[in-house]
Amino acid sequence: MAASPLIIVDAANVIGSTPNGWWRDRLGATRRLRDRLGPLTRHGLSHWPQPPPISVILVTEGAARGLESTDNVTVVDAPGQADDTIVDLVVEHAPTPTVVITSDRHLQHRVTTEGAHTLPVSALKPLK
Repeated sequence: MAASPLIIVDAANVIGSTPNGWWRDRLGATRRLRDRLGPLTRHGLSHWPQPPPISVILVTEGAARGLESTDNVTVVDAPGQADDTIVDLVVEHAPTPTVVITSDRHLQHRVTTEGAHTLPVSALKPLK
């Protein structure tokens, strides 16, 4: 049986895209993002037509590390730069259909070279 399609989210890039005071509470902002991502496991993303169930990994770094995983979202703490951990996860899960949510062009290039798709952080805007 094939592995579920995978969404990998660059937490710092997504959170940093909205100037809403996230810098005062990085862990709290990351927790809120994690909780918004849960429904993706059942519904997927309209911009990436892969059928559910979908696995979701949220990659954290710096002050946002230490957040616990939930039943729906696996949280991975990057030991260094999140970009390197995201690329490692793409390679580890190949050939599973994978999309990385980030607007970081350098990271987009790195993961597409490894076979993943990318979507900008705006793909998550419909999530409540």
